[in-house]
Amino acid sequence: MRTDYAFEMSAANLRFGAGATREVGMDLAELGVRRVMVLTDPNLKDLPPVHTVRESLRREKIDQALFDGVRVEPTDVSFKQAVDFAVEGGFDAFVAVGGGSTIDTAKAANLYSTYPDDFLVYVNAPIGAARPVPGPLKPLIAVPTTAGTGSETTGVAIFDLSDQHVKTGIAHRRLKPTLGIVDPENTRIMPPIVATCTGLDVLCHALESYTAIPYVRRPLPERPILRPAYQGSNPISDIWALKAVELASKHLIRAVADPGDDEARSAMLLASSMAGMGFGSAGVHLCHGMSYPVSGMVRDFKPKGFVSDHPIVPHGLSVFLTAPAKVRDPETQAGPLLADRLVALMKQLELPNGLNAIGYTEDDIPALVTGTLPQQRITKLSPRPAGRDELAALFRHSMRAW
Repeated sequence: MRTDYAFEMSAANLRFGAGATREVGMDLAELGVRRVMVLTDPNLKDLPPVHTVRESLRREKIDQALFDGVRVEPTDVSFKQAVDFAVEGGFDAFVAVGGGSTIDTAKAANLYSTYPDDFLVYVNAPIGAARPVPGPLKPLIAVPTTAGTGSETTGVAIFDLSDQHVKTGIAHRRLKPTLGIVDPENTRIMPPIVATCTGLDVLCHALESYTAIPYVRRPLPERPILRPAYQGSNPISDIWALKAVELASKHLIRAVADPGDDEARSAMLLASSMAGMGFGSAGVHLCHGMSYPVSGMVRDFKPKGFVSDHPIVPHGLSVFLTAPAKVRDPETQAGPLLADRLVALMKQLELPNGLNAIGYTEDDIPALVTGTLPQQRITKLSPRPAGRDELAALFRHSMRAW
């Protein structure tokens, strides 16, 4: 196998600062935009971040339509609803106000309304055909209200495939938002449980991108356009990942404990974007690959304090519950030490004690493994190969964390 000799780093276009949301209308006016689709979820539609965006558009006399049907942890069905709204609306641009679910939904609406095709055509292999995005997309401004997904920095849109009960996604550098407006004022509305789950996602993004296989161990693509969005660790992604870990380790507990701690909330939002810059190039691996069936197979679990009209394992929680088992490598000194630190953090944040606590038993392991195996796009970046037997062992060791 010929291996790659290059990595491609396309830095996200970000604006960071308290109050920056008020500038979104001016940005779109300068682009010549006349009609905008504003996307958000039902929990956010009447809250300050959405009001601020819509008022900014009104000041610039930009026509707008609100789509508030984003599903937290979106599905192919909810993606298609947003796409239909976009097609019917004839929009020049998109503004996503919310967490990763909203930003990812906006990416899908932009893609399929600009280049219509069968839904699975752009979806990652082996579930879909993984066809590259054919050309430039319309302007998309992402306004994150959570500090976790980093979706404002990446060319990835994640969703649940309803009929298979598994997460997958669409990944291409052209999906990356035109601009991310990273405004700490917007994270004041995050309930503690949301700050917890999104903060855990930040940590896993950074840890996984830093430990992903080096880019020079990835197969060489036939053409540059086929170089994947997730390319393996590289010297630039490592810098973003390490800084994100540093910020999260200092501020996550504070950001959860006190929504009014503007310093901690601001630091976690910055860490989220930094981790996104890292994993948007390097990728993630086993924590995320194994999390998708954990979320997709949920039966009746709802975290305390999490507002949802359906059973849900929030993404950050599903990622983190298996993390201690993955890093506990007895062949290294760092592995057990890191695993113990992650477990201590779980206790501090009063997280469920492993997969048992959210409704899974060892009888579910075969199905969890089967749900992980299609996630080859990311699991193949693991520094240690993980086939069916290795995944089963990791799920077994994740049933209880302590």
